[in-house]
Amino acid sequence: MRPVVLVLLAAVCFGSTGTAVALGASGSSPLAVGAARIAVGGALLAAVAAWPLLRRGSGVTAPSARLVGVVVVGAVGVVAYQPLFFAGTRTNGVAVGTVVALGSAPLVTGLLAWVLTGVRPGRRWTAATAVAVVGLALLAVSAGEDAAASPLGLLASVGAGASYSVFALVTKRLLDAGWGPTGSVGAVFGLAAVLSVPVLLVTGVPAGAGGLAVALWLGVVTTALAYVLFSTGLRELTAPTAATLTLAEPLTATLLGLLVLGEHLTAAQAAALLLVATGLAVLAAPTSRRPRRARVPA
Repeated sequence: MRPVVLVLLAAVCFGSTGTAVALGASGSSPLAVGAARIAVGGALLAAVAAWPLLRRGSGVTAPSARLVGVVVVGAVGVVAYQPLFFAGTRTNGVAVGTVVALGSAPLVTGLLAWVLTGVRPGRRWTAATAVAVVGLALLAVSAGEDAAASPLGLLASVGAGASYSVFALVTKRLLDAGWGPTGSVGAVFGLAAVLSVPVLLVTGVPAGAGGLAVALWLGVVTTALAYVLFSTGLRELTAPTAATLTLAEPLTATLLGLLVLGEHLTAAQAAALLLVATGLAVLAAPTSRRPRRARVPA
């Protein structure tokens, strides 16, 4: 139960992103905000991961070339998520773009894990994911009733979901190889922070005190803290299960929009959120393992 709670807490941190940007950096470039988030959070995660290694000294064993390649793939996934996500939200709106990106992530993660590891997702994950994704689809449809969705925008959002899936699978691979939670996300996000520097040089950093505060919140809370929680929980979960649990992010974002930003909720959106919450509850509920009764010969 503890790993599930950790991933859900991470999703709550993720879900505060949109509200924070709306309150303090609505005039800043989305790419600038995203790059600043990765730069701040990635640098912090890299420092947290490097601290035990510095204290340990020269006894640290260098990772294999294969694992270095895995880290590079994960960092590319983290960096690619930002422009794809913002392209989807800019084309089809924040609500539709967000739910398509996050709704596609569990499906892509489960399918990729099946292809790469040969482990077929369980029936519980399939049922929970199906219910939650139906809820997200209903939320997207209800949010976009007045305008037709752009296929290119939808493709970008699905690409963002796939990028997140790559990160989840890479992190799980590093954890399975014996890396610690902070070491795994620190290596991936540290490299992603380096890759984000050219983006910041082009877009500039978010301007003003509000922009700086938002960049720090996104970097410290929604990246550093959130991904430490996520990777710690992921250590004892499968990547598809963790990806489905992070569907609590759009649930959190919607609730914050209602309570903090004063947004309104339609009946269809309320039903959609109930479906998402139901899917998460199915996956988060503890499994009761009953011993099988021995068959008595007749």
